Amino acid sequence: MTRRRYPLVATVTTVTTVTTVAVVGAALSACGSSDEPAPAAVDLGPVVTAPASAPETGPITDSAVLQAALLTAADLPPGFAPLPDPVDDLGLAPDTGNATDRSRTDPTGCANVLDTVSRQVPGAAASAEENLAGPGFTSVDVDAAGYAGTAAADAFATVQSTFRDCTTYTGTDFDGTPVQYRLEPLQQPAVGDASTAVRLTTTSEGFTLVSDAVVAVVGSTVVQVVATGPDAANGDLLTGLARTTTDRIRAASQPK
Repeated sequence: MTRRRYPLVATVTTVTTVTTVAVVGAALSACGSSDEPAPAAVDLGPVVTAPASAPETGPITDSAVLQAALLTAADLPPGFAPLPDPVDDLGLAPDTGNATDRSRTDPTGCANVLDTVSRQVPGAAASAEENLAGPGFTSVDVDAAGYAGTAAADAFATVQSTFRDCTTYTGTDFDGTPVQYRLEPLQQPAVGDASTAVRLTTTSEGFTLVSDAVVAVVGSTVVQVVATGPDAANGDLLTGLARTTTDRIRAASQPK
């Protein structure tokens, strides 16, 4: 996962503050033996199809409008706050690129799992993301990307295709520590015009992080909401967060 939530998810950029990276990186250190049996295949169930016709309202083209529709700390349980920027907010020295990054993902394409939609599928008319950290290694991340014509349906299909190609995969973190990943279907009520949900389990030396994700299409926008922690997210909470986000995106899409 090359995004921001918890950097160990295959170049995992899922939690990109230096503080979180250091703590989680220490917890997810080294891993199991090469003699372990190959994991069983995972059936993600049927592909979910988004409406194929172009939405009448067209895409949101202002990223600020998308950003305003995303979740904030006020929508989450107490203890959540925006992830601080390591340089601007924490006063840490910028990354000079002198350290050797030994992170990798195998297969390489699985680095896209739970990356932001706009990075998985370039060409968005507008995009936005919000990353919120909570207590006990928890985080909630939401992103949205708007596409012209029928491209939102295509982007939704691309995300699902990556899921199906990456039900089990491996990788290493920045320091070269091995990490294992397993993607499984997650039962969640439908939101938006079409949606799918998965659970990504990231394991290294007995320490586990669970990311429960909902990906939905709302008109011309693809939305992704991910809740991560040592334990599975509360299903009702995840559903509520996904529904709140898709409802706000739909409202923002309406002509003013």
